[in-house]
Amino acid sequence: MIIVGDWLLSSGQYQTLLESSLVTVQILLYSFVLGIVLSLVVGVGRLSEHEWVRGAALAFVEFARGISSIILLFIVAIAAPILLGIPQASLILLATIALGINMGGYGAEIIRGAIQSVPKGQTEASISLNLSPMQQLRHVVLPQAMRVILPPMGNLTIEILKGTALVSLVGVTDIMQSARNIRQEQLADQVGTLPILYLNVLVLYFILAQVVNALFKFWEWRVNKSFMGGPALTRDELPPDVLHAGAGVGG
Repeated sequence: MIIVGDWLLSSGQYQTLLESSLVTVQILLYSFVLGIVLSLVVGVGRLSEHEWVRGAALAFVEFARGISSIILLFIVAIAAPILLGIPQASLILLATIALGINMGGYGAEIIRGAIQSVPKGQTEASISLNLSPMQQLRHVVLPQAMRVILPPMGNLTIEILKGTALVSLVGVTDIMQSARNIRQEQLADQVGTLPILYLNVLVLYFILAQVVNALFKFWEWRVNKSFMGGPALTRDELPPDVLHAGAGVGG
């Protein structure tokens, strides 16, 4: 007969896993920020009027999507410092760069497709207001594209969360590395608890994934709510740079 205690670890082991989960969350947050920046820059670059910009953006996308995450992680964290003859930086920073590049490659295509889904009439209307390309992107295109961006970007973020398990291979003490440490500390007569250890690790990753999913669902709700027939913006509510850009129109 299996009792509840058979499925639980010791309090010290749970404390170790929870402390290492903070490292996992830290890497995820840093990777997400870098990935979003790269996604936006490269995604917009894929639609640039300049051929060389489109080419450079496409090359980045193909590289980031075509190379294995674990290979990229070893290149950034181990190979690059050796080949360049420089001291190895923080492993968390290097892991963040590798995962951020990976996220940026996939995220760029999400943003490119979302921007292209915005009706051309919206862009033409913003041009008639004499808005600059940056103002068009910021105030017209991206707000409407967010409804298309968020669902797949949420899925991608969860994939990056699962990808953080790879950072233990370069020495970062994340959840997986802590699980290995706990495994090594177990006595020979406790080998039977190994499945329970990884079952608890699985549950911990599942909880983190659900938190990420809930945050993106809330973000989607907020964005969708802003498009549900709300009142039109008055002149006083328009951003100052838009008012300034359109001041000379129709005069």
